[in-house]
Amino acid sequence: MTSDTIALTLDDRETTGKAVKNLRKDGMVPAVIHDHGKPSIIVQAQYQKIFSVYQQAGKHHPVELKAAGKNFTALIKSATFDPKYNALTHVVFGAVKADEKVDAEVPVHAVFDEGNDASPAERSGLIVLEQLTTVEIEALPKNLPNELTFNGEKLIEVGDQVTVADLVVPEGVVVKTDPNHTLATVFEPSALAAANDALAGEAEPEAAAETETEHGDASDDEVTGTDEIRPGGKEQKESKDQGRNPEKQ
Repeated sequence: MTSDTIALTLDDRETTGKAVKNLRKDGMVPAVIHDHGKPSIIVQAQYQKIFSVYQQAGKHHPVELKAAGKNFTALIKSATFDPKYNALTHVVFGAVKADEKVDAEVPVHAVFDEGNDASPAERSGLIVLEQLTTVEIEALPKNLPNELTFNGEKLIEVGDQVTVADLVVPEGVVVKTDPNHTLATVFEPSALAAANDALAGEAEPEAAAETETEHGDASDDEVTGTDEIRPGGKEQKESKDQGRNPEKQ
């Protein structure tokens, strides 16, 4: 858990639809706040400020918002990135209540014994392939963790796996992702290399396992005024990369 406060002041926004391109050219990011079925609040913020909040909060840390003369506690529900420039182009906030549990997406990673920075498998020359880097959880806003961890020392030999069930989960947090879902698996380097050769560098863990046994711009995703005003409005797509601020286009 964390007690660090992340805060952001958002400005009112009148521009919607395709005209938001002009906001982005001016270094602003359009955003919207959904508030428990009430009319959505259309807002904007300077790029670096809102991007910094996105980096800190992800989709699991509450953000204290000031907008439209009110204060909100919210989670980032979704964020859109332009794949050409890796630039943040739109953010959807969802207001939350302190006494109501919320769903959130948190990162997961391995931890090791003191003095180690890798698993026994990696220390012996094997490869650990991560197959899941985030999980869905449910908790009160005050109980949302920044991350969940698993014991990486369990990854020793080829075929060893850790699953969602191996995560260390603090009290007050419920993991909603399938407990049998694999987080990481140990592979022989030669098996991954063979699978990559066979699949032109796009090998999946399943292909590696088989080998061992025998391995332009995106659309602006413009949110129309109708979509943004609608409570619980249009979901936004998020790229795997976390964007940087492009030069004015």
